[in-house]
Amino acid sequence: MVPLNEEFGWSTSVMSLAVSINLLLYGLTAPFAAALMDRFGMRQVVATALTLVALGAGGSVLMTASWQLLVFWGLLIGLGTGAMALVFAATIANRWFVERRGLVMGILTAGSATGQLIFLPPVAAMAEGVGWRPASLVIACAALLAVPVVWLVMRDYPEDRGVAPFGADENYVAPPRVVGGAARRTFDGLRYAAKHRSFWALAIAFAICGATTNGLIGIHFIPSAHDHGMPATTAAGLLAVVGVFDIAGTIASGWLTDKFDPRKLLVAYYVFRGVGLLLLPWLLSDSVHPSMVLFIVIYGLDWVATVPPTATLCREIFGERGTIVFGWVFAAHQLGAAAAAFGAGLIRDMFGDYTFAWWGGAAMCIIAAALSVSVKRTRALLSTG
Repeated sequence: MVPLNEEFGWSTSVMSLAVSINLLLYGLTAPFAAALMDRFGMRQVVATALTLVALGAGGSVLMTASWQLLVFWGLLIGLGTGAMALVFAATIANRWFVERRGLVMGILTAGSATGQLIFLPPVAAMAEGVGWRPASLVIACAALLAVPVVWLVMRDYPEDRGVAPFGADENYVAPPRVVGGAARRTFDGLRYAAKHRSFWALAIAFAICGATTNGLIGIHFIPSAHDHGMPATTAAGLLAVVGVFDIAGTIASGWLTDKFDPRKLLVAYYVFRGVGLLLLPWLLSDSVHPSMVLFIVIYGLDWVATVPPTATLCREIFGERGTIVFGWVFAAHQLGAAAAAFGAGLIRDMFGDYTFAWWGGAAMCIIAAALSVSVKRTRALLSTG
């Protein structure tokens, strides 16, 4: 955001709108991607998604107007990354594992944090030192290089490799493959889930999760730290540290989800996050100090720790429809992220800093904790209507 503002003079609000479109599509694509993976296979969907990411990142180097940012970084990259979002991890966990699904979900979710850790510091350094265009080309090349790897290595079901899912008993029989239109199954899953209050509690809480991670910290931490005199590369380095602890926190959350009530875990995660956001305005400065490091560590451990318990609750409550329902819950996550990304940009333009954005996020976390308590773990009655 900083180099684009310096070169084109685009406002924070305009750039936040592009990011909001990206985050919105990242979420809304998820339930359709889950159904498409059932219908056509994970390999085809992921390879296509990586190609869209490459087109978006590579094409952005030709931008001359702000509306093009909305197309490349908003539309193309939003669709591409959305097809490889958390429903991808949920699909793998549900198909390939009977035991340790929470732990597997945590490990796979940590992959996004690993990518943040690997790419964010060098890309930020390139954007500041060489220019944002080479940084975008690095992202495009990385996405293209992953396509043949996915095509050669990935398989859709355990039986494609002649094995049973991990933890399956000796009498395991593979379920029938899904047939029928992906769009119809996606909307059927939403209609079915919308009848249950637990779905709405999970969806709203996860929307707040998205608002307080991707929408606020993920997008606005660097420009906010820059407002306080911290170099952008230093702030990007701190976000990378969030990625380090995100990996540990998410894997640990997956392990805990297999052993404890997922609702209690969600309450703890949201409360800790809310406290961190409440204190953030007093922690930001022009340098890194122990209190800021503590914030980064705690926020990193908590970043996507909500994913394994939320996915587990969707599977427990909605059974075979759980992955598609989780896709819709994740869509709510990104709706929250998109709203927060744009809203925080407006707050910055109106008040000159992000203080009210951080405090608003803290208040929402308390609401998410209360909603998590209200979720009922009983299996919803299956229906074909």
